[in-house]
Amino acid sequence: MSTSLSAARRARELDDLPGKVVDVLVVGLGVTGAGVALDAASRGLSVAAIDAHDLAFGTSRWSSKLVHGGLRYLASGHVDVAYESAVERGILMERTAPHLVRALPFVLPLTPMVGRAQTTVTRAGMHAGDALRLAAGTPRAVLPRPRRLSAIETLRLAPPLRPYGLRGGLLSWDGRLADDARLVTAIARTAAGLGASILTRCRALALGGDGAHVRDELSGREFTVRARAVVNATGVWAGELVGGVRLRPSRGTHLVLRSTALPGLSAGLHLPVPGERNRFVLVIPQEDGRVYVGLTDEPVDGPVPDVPEPTEADIGFLLDILDSALDVPVTRDQVAGAFAGLRPLLDDGQGSTADISRRHTVLTSRDGVVTVVGGKLTTYRRMAEDAVDAAVASAPRLHAGPSRTARLPLVGAAPPARLAALDAPRRLVRRYGTEAPLVAALAREDASLLDPVLPGLPVLRAELAWAVRHEGALDAGDLLDRRTRIGLVPADRAAALPAAEALLSVV
Repeated sequence: MSTSLSAARRARELDDLPGKVVDVLVVGLGVTGAGVALDAASRGLSVAAIDAHDLAFGTSRWSSKLVHGGLRYLASGHVDVAYESAVERGILMERTAPHLVRALPFVLPLTPMVGRAQTTVTRAGMHAGDALRLAAGTPRAVLPRPRRLSAIETLRLAPPLRPYGLRGGLLSWDGRLADDARLVTAIARTAAGLGASILTRCRALALGGDGAHVRDELSGREFTVRARAVVNATGVWAGELVGGVRLRPSRGTHLVLRSTALPGLSAGLHLPVPGERNRFVLVIPQEDGRVYVGLTDEPVDGPVPDVPEPTEADIGFLLDILDSALDVPVTRDQVAGAFAGLRPLLDDGQGSTADISRRHTVLTSRDGVVTVVGGKLTTYRRMAEDAVDAAVASAPRLHAGPSRTARLPLVGAAPPARLAALDAPRRLVRRYGTEAPLVAALAREDASLLDPVLPGLPVLRAELAWAVRHEGALDAGDLLDRRTRIGLVPADRAAALPAAEALLSVV
C-alpha cells in the first residue's frame, strides 16, 4: 500500500471507517501515537489512528530536536531509563531513521562557574554514558568517544564563549534530529504503507474499551468507531479522555535565535544551571541557520492549552544562562522566536516536576482502554511496543506476534553511503532521505519549486508541494508549523504565508 497521505486518501478512509471494526484504534498522532499505529500495523493488525488536529500537533513538535543517550537519567540514578534511551538512540541512528538523526558534538565549557569537583563528576558521567553507548551496541563510528578539550579547541568549536577564565571544555556526542515533526510524519507514513488509516482533524469525543465516538472536524459529522482495542496516546490531554489518569505537566521553553546571534558556533553547548546538580541549558545549532536554546522545567496548573506559550520569565532565565558563558550577551531583541511544550509526566505526588522520572507508564482502565504517558521522544518506539503489548493482552480476540519496529526502516531511511550518492540537494536528502530525488523532481512541473520559500531560509517551495501531495498537509498551518518549521519564527511565518496559501490552491 502507498505511504502517501493526502486529503483524498483521508476522505476515502474516513468514509469507510464507520462500517468497520478495526483491531486497534489509536487516539493521538504525536510521536507515541504514530509509533503505536506503526507497531500495531507491522504486526498485521488493522489500525485506525486519529487526531483532533494534525500530525505532531502537540508536545512532539516542541522538543529540543535531540535523540538523547540518557546521560541525565544516569546521573540521577535511573540506569534502566538511561540504558533504554541509549538503545533506542542507536536504533534510530543506525537502522530506522539514519536520514533524520546525525551525531552532533556538544561542548561543556569549563568556565570559572564550573569547579574542579563538578568537572571531575561530569567527565566521569560522560565516560559512563560512553559505556552505555557500548552496551547498547552503537559503534564509535556513529558516536565518537568523549574527551577533554583545550581552551583553544573549545573556542574553535564555540567562538561566542567568553575566553576569560576558560580552562577548556568537555566534548561529548549525541544524536540531533533534522526535525521532530518530520520524524512523526515519517512514522505515520510508514504505518500508512502497512495499511493503517491515518486520520487528522478527527476528534475523539468519548472513549471506551470497544471504540470511540468521534467528530470529523472538517465536516462536523459525528460517528462511532468500533475497535477490539483502544490506545489513548494523547499525551498531556490523556486524563481528559480516560478517568484516573493523573498527570503533572511541566513546561519546557526554548528560544530561537538567528545564527548571527552566535556566529561561528559549530557544536552544541551544555551550560550548567547555577545551584543545580546535573541540569544544563542546551544551545543547539540547526542546519537551517537557526539556533535553539533550552530548556526550562516549570510546573503547569489548570487547563491544558492546545498551544502552550513561553513566559517572559522562561525567556529571561534562558538569556541569563547564556549570559553566564558568552563573551557578548544575547539581548531580548535578538530572540527571533520562542516555543514551549508540555511534558506528560505521571503525577507521583513527590518533588518538583524536574524530579519526576521520565520512565514511561502504560495503564489499562477498567473498561480496557490502554493509556501510555511519560517517556521521551527518543524512546517513543519502546513506548509504542509496550502499549501494543498491553492492548493485545487486554483484548482476547486479538492475536499478534512480537514487535518488529526495531528493525523496520522508516520512509526515506537508508545507510549513509546510499544517502550520500543520491542526486538531490543535500538539504532534501537530510530531511527526506531516499525520497529526496522525488521531491526535487517536482520542479519538472514548475522550476520555481526549487526556489526558497523565503530569501535567507533554506526551505524550498517543493517541500510545501510535497507535503500537500504526500504528507497529509491540509492547510497553511500544517505546512509552516509542522511539515516545515518556518513558523517557529513569527516574522518568517507571516512572510511565508502567502506562498503556502498559493501552493495549497494549485497543488
